[in-house]
Amino acid sequence: MVEWIISEGLTDYEEAVAVMEARADAIARGEADELIWLVEHPPLYTAGTSAKVEDLVSPDRFPVHQAKRGGQYTYHGPGQRVAYIMLDVGKRGKDVRAFVCQIENWIIATLDRFNVKGERRAGRVGVWVTRTDKPLQADGNPQEDKIAALGIRLRKWVSFHGLSINVEPDLSHFTGIVPCGITAHGVTSLVDLGLPVTMDDVDVALKQTFEASFPSNA
Repeated sequence: MVEWIISEGLTDYEEAVAVMEARADAIARGEADELIWLVEHPPLYTAGTSAKVEDLVSPDRFPVHQAKRGGQYTYHGPGQRVAYIMLDVGKRGKDVRAFVCQIENWIIATLDRFNVKGERRAGRVGVWVTRTDKPLQADGNPQEDKIAALGIRLRKWVSFHGLSINVEPDLSHFTGIVPCGITAHGVTSLVDLGLPVTMDDVDVALKQTFEASFPSNA
């Protein structure tokens, strides 16, 4: 059984990490159900285990938190849905690469509910959209923007941290970092793409697409 919690308002990042770690430990001990926790954070930057100092462009702009997940720098803030994923990967096949693929599939299926085609890109973490509404790049290829990020950690085969989908964040806040170390592409959101999508709409879509993305016998 997977429990779902949606937190109202803005959730403190360090408190969220403490809750995730405690819940992941309880799941590993068999004392708690798996959990999907949906939150929004106040504006902040997180540094994953591969973060490069030079990618923090504006170190004094927002609080910077050292995250224990994989990946580089990411931004979290109001208007962005963060889904923290506490699942027992040990009981779901013990295949980390397949688990990350499932998270990407979940994001892509969620975006598809809004007729947005999310795509993977080799060598880039996260989910991307092709911007046919923007001028071509200098090499003649369409521009691409990132709409969702992901980064997880496992402890005793239980996952924590998770994904973020840009619903309607202040996109200028991303300029304080090099998001995930990538300089050649931009960042977008569902509202930036011209879609009148609310956080509640995204939450419904996440729930509707979850089971197909994470089959319990995977």
